[in-house]
Amino acid sequence: MLPLRAAWLVLVVVFLGEIMDLIDSSVANLAGPSIRADLGGGPMTLQWVLSAYTAAFALGLITSGRLGDLIGRRRLFLIGMAGFPLTSLACGLAPSPAFLIVARLLQGLFGSVLIPQGMALVKIVFPPELLRKALMPFGPIMGLATVGGPILAGWLLHLDLFGSQWRSIFLINVPFGVIALALGWRVLPRRGGEDPGARLDLTGVGLLTAGSTLLIIPLIQGRELDWPAWTYTMMAGSVVMLALFVVSERRSSHPVIAPSLFRKRSFVVGLMIVAGFYGALSAFVLVVNLLLQLGMGWTPLRTGLTLIPWALGTAVAVLLGGGTLAGKLGRAALHIGLSIAVIGLLALWWSTAHWGTGITVWKLTPSLFLTGFGAGLVFIPLFDFILGDATAEEVGTGAGMLNAVQQFANAIGVAALGTAFFARVGHPSAHSYFAAAQLILAICAGLYFLTLLLVGLLPKHSQQAQE
Repeated sequence: MLPLRAAWLVLVVVFLGEIMDLIDSSVANLAGPSIRADLGGGPMTLQWVLSAYTAAFALGLITSGRLGDLIGRRRLFLIGMAGFPLTSLACGLAPSPAFLIVARLLQGLFGSVLIPQGMALVKIVFPPELLRKALMPFGPIMGLATVGGPILAGWLLHLDLFGSQWRSIFLINVPFGVIALALGWRVLPRRGGEDPGARLDLTGVGLLTAGSTLLIIPLIQGRELDWPAWTYTMMAGSVVMLALFVVSERRSSHPVIAPSLFRKRSFVVGLMIVAGFYGALSAFVLVVNLLLQLGMGWTPLRTGLTLIPWALGTAVAVLLGGGTLAGKLGRAALHIGLSIAVIGLLALWWSTAHWGTGITVWKLTPSLFLTGFGAGLVFIPLFDFILGDATAEEVGTGAGMLNAVQQFANAIGVAALGTAFFARVGHPSAHSYFAAAQLILAICAGLYFLTLLLVGLLPKHSQQAQE
């Protein structure tokens, strides 16, 4: 066991990695129009820049926990922490859209290597009686980092440091990554609870990766290419690969995902809730950014500042939802949060339909605050409810799978609903952008309402409340 002072430094290093990941998964949403204006490319290019990171991150998460057992958690964490700022530098120096997309893919893979090892190391360095206290700031900090990313991006784009334009949103990772790498090299424990008996199911990993890739490529490229036959073939191939993955998992002696989890109703339902909630969330952020920048011609800074009520609502709700309401009300807190989020999205839909191009920051503020507040009540306690009846052996695998689904849902939300948005825009005009935004906001409200219904199938109390 490390001295307590060193354990807190390990926590700081892990938090730095988590914050960099969460900010990087959201900043490109706001910077997307600026990237497209500078490097060129159409809507498909923009969707790839946004989806490449989250898709690679999700796919890498599935196997990185097991790789930590095989290679060593400290070693893998340091590899991820070294690669993340390096690929961030590559993103910041990208000369073309293709280069940026490849750099974002690599950045997502290094992020997926980094994150699971960090949380495993935190659990090792803290004694059980202090672990929960150490992790208490995790939820609020992660929630604030998620919603603060677009605001930070708007500020950096406005500053245009050294004429860097959008590039600064990636370059800012470099100094923080170097500091975290140096600190991690000094304080991370040599052993991180590795399991020498762990094995990696390469067949399962290959099938899952192939199935996911065959799905996301046609979703992003299909609309712009007018849905050629190969896009439908790839989507059909995705279904086949994912079915083979299920068969492989049942027969594997070292499955990627603990099969017992899929016998638990709360986990299966929870996967659908996470997919719907985070897919709608990513699409909502994308559409608001595109509407305000492309439809209204607002600057990235003004757009980022417009999102402050959403961020503020989320921050207030995260503190309430994580610390108070979920413990007192049980899953009713999730029902309340999702209900408020649906009302907020419908209010935002009405605001855009009613005021159109006469919309202002102040007219958007109430609906954005409600949408953020409702989502914030869900952020922190959701995983605890989904894993409420999981055993101690299943929790780690289950949390990793939920994180992977969350990230992949972000990518699918941008890919699928982004495609629907640009298809509705057709010939760009202020009116067409508003019509497209209203369509996607209505779909997002529908997805939130569906998750609201599914929450009733979760345990009445969270995992922490049961403990």
